[in-house]
Amino acid sequence: MEFRARNHVGGLTAALSVVSLTLVFGAVLGAIPRAAIPHASEEVLRAIPHVNAVISTIAIVTILAGIRFVRRGEIARHRQMMLTSFALFATFLVLYLYKVVVQGTTEFPGPETIYQFVYLPTLAIHMLLAIICVPVVYYALLLAMTRPISEVFGTDHARFGRLAASLWLVSFVLGNVVYLLLYVLY
Repeated sequence: MEFRARNHVGGLTAALSVVSLTLVFGAVLGAIPRAAIPHASEEVLRAIPHVNAVISTIAIVTILAGIRFVRRGEIARHRQMMLTSFALFATFLVLYLYKVVVQGTTEFPGPETIYQFVYLPTLAIHMLLAIICVPVVYYALLLAMTRPISEVFGTDHARFGRLAASLWLVSFVLGNVVYLLLYVLY
């Protein structure tokens, strides 16, 4: 698998990105029928945003640790942190999509001026970066996972990895700002 996949990183990236973004847009736009998903209790549904805020915060830490490790030349630890970051991202996404499919999106409860001038721009940038980072993260991850470490240095992994980490960090931070606006401040 590793050898065959290494020759098709671009195609795999495209396929995974299309599937992932289709699921996200399908959930947000209501294309996934609620009846197709088993319903959790209200307590579980209420807990998901708080759990996701914790997941996002941990992901910020693991991404930063991964950056630090690669700068120190600690490649195995870098790989471990970035795979952990990806697992956190996937967990966040599954929980978020589940909540959206079952309950729909959350309305902003605060004042209209904060909604227009703080919440919406923050949410829009967060969403745009999250969408852009999907193929970039997949590409960097697939370049690294389909090759021995000695061969990764001869690829575009470092260039795409820096971009992926930057987009991921900003998106996770802005996601936490959205969480604070929706569930803590208002």
